[in-house]
Amino acid sequence: MHEEPFRWVEAIANRREYIEDQLAPGSPIVALSCREGALLFTLSRERQKVFEIYDRIALGGIGHPGDIERLRLAAIEVASTEGFARSADDVALRRLANFSLSPALKAAFEQIYGPPFLARLLFAELGRRGAPNLFLRLDYDGSIRTNGGSFGKTFEDFGVIAGKARATQQMETFLAGKEPASLALGAALKLAADAWAVGHLALSGDGREELPSAEKIAAHRAEQLATASIEAALLEHKAPVPASYRVIAEPEARALFA
Repeated sequence: MHEEPFRWVEAIANRREYIEDQLAPGSPIVALSCREGALLFTLSRERQKVFEIYDRIALGGIGHPGDIERLRLAAIEVASTEGFARSADDVALRRLANFSLSPALKAAFEQIYGPPFLARLLFAELGRRGAPNLFLRLDYDGSIRTNGGSFGKTFEDFGVIAGKARATQQMETFLAGKEPASLALGAALKLAADAWAVGHLALSGDGREELPSAEKIAAHRAEQLATASIEAALLEHKAPVPASYRVIAEPEARALFA
């Protein structure tokens, strides 16, 4: 009897190690504020990783495609139900994450006889009436990290996810102090691609903590852009319809790099 709590803790540790192993190769995803709104960016080779959720909410995910799809559909259902029962303005990312998605992920992770979600999610919510954009990272165990705004913490103008913690930390270090909200879309896209390159380099790096040089970032970005597809979307401040989500087609995105 006395061994049961230890066995549960050991099983949770093994489960965490397994999930981290599965997520490790995931291509990073970057979300930034910019003049036009909120930008989501990644490079991919096989499948879609950036999605619309609701009028002012978008999602990027790494992990198992089936689990990402289940969580995406759950988020859409909750947001749509709340928007129908109340109003579109009542649909809020914090409430969606805190009261719906996070408890479901935590329960699945801690029930060791059932399958966990192999997914790490990055949400972006376009700020209303001059409020800052919200970026929220939701992990497979239900833990949440936002870009600030509570307990006296100032807002960051970005959010990132990657397959490894070190890659995430390096991307955040690279973006700290960059003030992307002042950038036009083209410049923000280039900054997002550089941040992606920093994270991608860290996935296969040698464990050193310092950031790569600007030359190395630029070379890696150019190399990866030549062999992968650009996936980008924008939540627009001045969208002509309530749904502010707009896919940035690859030809448009590549033209902005010129």
